[in-house]
Amino acid sequence: MHFPRSSGILLPVTSLPGPHGIGDLGASAYAFVEFLQAAGQRIWQILPLGPPAQGNSPYSCISAFAGNPLLISLSQLVDDGLLAAADVAALKLDADDPSNADYEAAAALKEPLLQQAYASFCQAGDSPLRPAYQQFCRQQADWLDDYARYEACLNEFGTADWTRWPNELVQRSPEGLAAWDDRLAERIERAKFLQFVFDQQWTRLKRYANERQIRMYGDMPIFVAHQSADVWAHQDLFSLDEHGRPTLVAGVPPDYFSKTGQRWGNPLYRWDVLEATDYAWWTARFRVALEQFDLLRVDHFRGFESYWEIPAEARTAVEGRWQPGPGAKPFDAARRALGELPIIAEDLGMITEEVHQLREQLGFPGMRVLQFGFDSLDDDFHRPHQYPQHSVAYTGTHDNETIMGWYRKRKPPATGVDPMTHYLGGDQPVHWQLIAAVWESKSDTAIVPMQDLLGLGNEARMNLPGKAKGNWQWRVEASTWTADLAAQLKQLTSKSGR
Repeated sequence: MHFPRSSGILLPVTSLPGPHGIGDLGASAYAFVEFLQAAGQRIWQILPLGPPAQGNSPYSCISAFAGNPLLISLSQLVDDGLLAAADVAALKLDADDPSNADYEAAAALKEPLLQQAYASFCQAGDSPLRPAYQQFCRQQADWLDDYARYEACLNEFGTADWTRWPNELVQRSPEGLAAWDDRLAERIERAKFLQFVFDQQWTRLKRYANERQIRMYGDMPIFVAHQSADVWAHQDLFSLDEHGRPTLVAGVPPDYFSKTGQRWGNPLYRWDVLEATDYAWWTARFRVALEQFDLLRVDHFRGFESYWEIPAEARTAVEGRWQPGPGAKPFDAARRALGELPIIAEDLGMITEEVHQLREQLGFPGMRVLQFGFDSLDDDFHRPHQYPQHSVAYTGTHDNETIMGWYRKRKPPATGVDPMTHYLGGDQPVHWQLIAAVWESKSDTAIVPMQDLLGLGNEARMNLPGKAKGNWQWRVEASTWTADLAAQLKQLTSKSGR
């Protein structure tokens, strides 16, 4: 699928400014849409929106379908009559650092108010939101019921590791589920309500963006966390033993990011079982994602061609091996049910010709990343002058250093002509020259992380792969997205025909 020539900015919702610890779907999100419009941009790319399972990583969530309740805007709950304005105005973080997300502080601050909003909804029996809530629960029941059960049990037993819950829940006996549904009914209903609120707020934001000709560009991890509603509810689809523990887990072999590879720990799919269902779970996942987003990046696309299989008992990814993936079959099944898929394939890392062939067979654009274009004099695959039209070009991704952090550490080749000189030499700051190189490439779509647009160093890096803690914290300050910055980006965008 080809996209119109356009450009946009990568900025996670958690990275938005705001008073409650992390960014959310409130006023700052709308202000950023307006900044995008003023800057002539047509795309807002974000990271996954799910509730993190561990380490605050949006790529390891307790649900492949649910939204993170911490992203709910409290001010919008006031507008909906579910909270008192005075209660929200009185909230204050003890040590608010506007440049770093504080997930724990945000949870401590917001969760009592979310509980209060649910109580208000329950007390107002004739709430105008009730018909919409009931319709949401009916339409999303396939994933929502099990997610709400999972969240309620997680809170009841104090652990997301469902293999440690009572056996009747681990085994999901109908009698056991019914008994716990009765016992945890209020918590289950509250979890459903917060998903409804999240959906309402996201839908409003997306509509606001679309009305301003801005497409929302989402991100779908290929794998899901073991400690998730998805694995608990669909144990037959994953490589688990009789006790529900993973036997085979996902990761990648040693590469650019790590000498020992990455052992992600997500249980691997049983692709033969999924095929027997015509990939129904995957089609359901694509359906929900494409209701949320106009464009969708599928992370670790190469795993559909072949994936790195690691024994669960292995401590690193070095002991893994390649196994054949399902190829085009899950996407073909989704197309039969949903129609054309506006998908971008994340085809970075150790990519073989077979992976490129699969992507081309499916008609998905791949990714080109400027930072990967200068490791070798002989390899110009990721240099902007080589980008094909049917691709999505980046200065860097959430896993990279910032463009200026990378540039300052970069060592030019000891001999020969430095290929970087082809892209530099003007009067503009280096980060603007590198953004211009990406914008002026042939790629249909060009994306710049907000940190690169601001010319920030590695203090603003979003993620360091392989590092368990301290990631996903960077936040932008509203004072930085100025009218002058928008005008400069708009000028470059117009000049490059985007």
